Amino acid sequence: MFRRAGGKLEVLLARPGGPWWRGKDAGAWTLPKGEYEAPEEPLAAALREWQEETGFPANPPFIPLGEVVQKAGKRVTAWAFEGDCDPAALCSNTFSMEWPPKSGRQAEFPEVDRAEWFTIEEARVKILESQVPLLEELRSVVLS
Repeated sequence: MFRRAGGKLEVLLARPGGPWWRGKDAGAWTLPKGEYEAPEEPLAAALREWQEETGFPANPPFIPLGEVVQKAGKRVTAWAFEGDCDPAALCSNTFSMEWPPKSGRQAEFPEVDRAEWFTIEEARVKILESQVPLLEELRSVVLS
């Protein structure tokens, strides 16, 4: 999701939930995203994941931003859309994992623990390095 605020382009980024991300900031934020398998279409998966991870509506038109490969090999295909929301109203689904490690206990964590609006310049510092090209494509398409 992007918006134009105070003459600047802003993007909504999400910080992953769970104990591994607690306290991390620069280089830890991401576009809300998830995995899918055929026959699900990539855009349909992106819209489903957006809803699951944020609880916010996504409204067309959807602008293709391309694909990047993250360090661990995960492919991210992204779309942008213009909108607005209050990040404090974030409503993310949860996941279970053993925590603490080797304790035998399962704990629930939100997939996304926080969302926030950032200018493109701020987002370049906050977002995973591998996703920076998606921000640049957004800037190029929206501001051209």
